[in-house]
Amino acid sequence: MTPFTYTCPETVAEALRAYAAGPNTQFIGGGTNLLDLMKMGTEQPAHIVDVNKLPLKKIEEHAGGLRIGALVSNTEAANHTLVRSRYPVLSEAILAGATQQLRNKATMGGNLLQRTRCYYFYDPTFRECNKRDPGSGCAAIQGYNRIHAILGASDECIATNPSDMCVALMALDATVQVTGPKGERAIAMRDFHRLPGNTPELDTNLQPGELITAVDLPAIPYGRRSTYIKVRDRNSYAFALVSVATVLDAGEDGTIRKVHIALGGVAHKPWRATTAEKTLAGRKADAGTLRAAAEAELQAAKGYRDNAFKIELAKRCIVRGVLSTLNVA
Repeated sequence: MTPFTYTCPETVAEALRAYAAGPNTQFIGGGTNLLDLMKMGTEQPAHIVDVNKLPLKKIEEHAGGLRIGALVSNTEAANHTLVRSRYPVLSEAILAGATQQLRNKATMGGNLLQRTRCYYFYDPTFRECNKRDPGSGCAAIQGYNRIHAILGASDECIATNPSDMCVALMALDATVQVTGPKGERAIAMRDFHRLPGNTPELDTNLQPGELITAVDLPAIPYGRRSTYIKVRDRNSYAFALVSVATVLDAGEDGTIRKVHIALGGVAHKPWRATTAEKTLAGRKADAGTLRAAAEAELQAAKGYRDNAFKIELAKRCIVRGVLSTLNVA
């Protein structure tokens, strides 16, 4: 591991000043992702700003919804009474990710900033990785790509976002609150992460020096009718091959008034299935309608040598996700 300097400020203002004091600085919360990357040599910050003393650990009512501080642990968020009762999809998604020990340490803000779990990105001995070294190529395109993207990828990168939590936040229309050198701003979850395009090294739309302070969940009267389904190689602990978060407003006869669908494991960012949502709005959720919506959503999908199976898997997840959510009281 490359040597680095360290500071642990007690206020947000102090943290921002510490970040700006020198080049190649990173914030650290739980460290469940950053420390792994540092050990591998993928990340080599010269200075680390530990934000764990900042007053960002509350879950509280906000604008009819909830505001979850960036330093709330994944475990605390998943088990909070208001999260479980109003937004069960978020609780389910968090509990589907990682191990209990990691969830105890991982933070809400840190989860939002997870880097991809692409084999070629994580291991610096693979020289071709546009995410780690822009312009070097993408080894995954011709390599082993079973876990990689089928939607929104580019010739520069086919990596996927690994988070379960972020898929649920996408389905819930969450907002990320940040503060930085230019002040405070809110970023809609749809705009927080990026597709790779020609700049796969940029995972998010955060500006340099910006710090995540909270995640806002809006007031969604039907938010309690929501589920998270995750398909993975082993149930004990693995990243999603495909996952789906569904939030549903439906009548007693099964007519869908409104549906939010987000997919995980399929793109460089949590994928909002807007085509499927529009196809389903105002229609009854029968097998044929659901399958048609899934087909429409995955029409633009592109599989590679080892991951083409994900296309059919994603379609089935959409169908199963909506049907499962319909059964939630």
